[in-house]
Amino acid sequence: MLVNAGNLKQIFVNLKTLFNNAFAAAPSQWQQIAMLVPSTGASNDYKWLSSFPRMQKWIGEKSVKALAAFGYTIVNDDWEATVEVDRNDIDDDNLGIYKPQAEMAGFSAKQLPDEIVFELVNRAFTERCYDGQYFFDMDHPVKGASVSNTGTKALSGASVAAARASYGAARTAMRTFRDDEGRPLNVTPTVLLVPPALEDEANALMTAERLEDGKNNPYKNTAVVVVAPWLASDTAWFLLDTSKPVRPFIYQERKKPVFVEQTDPQADGVFKRKKFLFGAEARAAGGYGFWQLAYGSTGTEA
Repeated sequence: MLVNAGNLKQIFVNLKTLFNNAFAAAPSQWQQIAMLVPSTGASNDYKWLSSFPRMQKWIGEKSVKALAAFGYTIVNDDWEATVEVDRNDIDDDNLGIYKPQAEMAGFSAKQLPDEIVFELVNRAFTERCYDGQYFFDMDHPVKGASVSNTGTKALSGASVAAARASYGAARTAMRTFRDDEGRPLNVTPTVLLVPPALEDEANALMTAERLEDGKNNPYKNTAVVVVAPWLASDTAWFLLDTSKPVRPFIYQERKKPVFVEQTDPQADGVFKRKKFLFGAEARAAGGYGFWQLAYGSTGTEA
């Protein structure tokens, strides 16, 4: 095949089509636990997370709640996946080898938010959120007191007692969270997030009429099970409230993943190395929302 402008254009149109089709077909889970926050600059400031807005009775002047002095900024990162196309493969009409690469670039681009969001979950026991504490921590400051949204109990449906000590304790803790004025936040856990190793345990706990001890299951249908292969620990599990406008995790998007190409025959890389380029580019980052909407257990204690 001749290496000319017309042929190059058609080659990369075909590669872009393969990329887009694979992007559209790729699975994605991040929307089940995170919220999308568009970004228009290099970073976003999330100091507003320090205020959990609530309606209150209006008497006299409006009560304006000042933002706390916490600083929480999420800086966008650059992301890319790049493939080289050898000019000799165009000469020899050997372009079939680039079909799977274009498709995998599209697949990877679609799953970028999953990688970002679930890595947030993996690091949530050791990464800080807006209040300066670890996202899953024993001592989040609330009205001069310490509030915990973390534990160590293994997820278990072996008995009502075991279920109550693990899942039940997490659910109760979340439902009792209050704001700085002492009012209930009305947190309602909706998602039980687990790794594949805990899939059977989680599904049984959420669907079985009776637990392994033969007693009625008080937690049936109290949450939707989400199984994420991105989770690094085989024992850690997470309970989330995804029913609010703000979710516990943030996917910040500056530029959606897009197909890019370098097809200029006079480009330096083509002249020196006989290489054309195509791939994907994006700008995005992740961060933590309200810790009050999540509970995480390391699952290390029976």
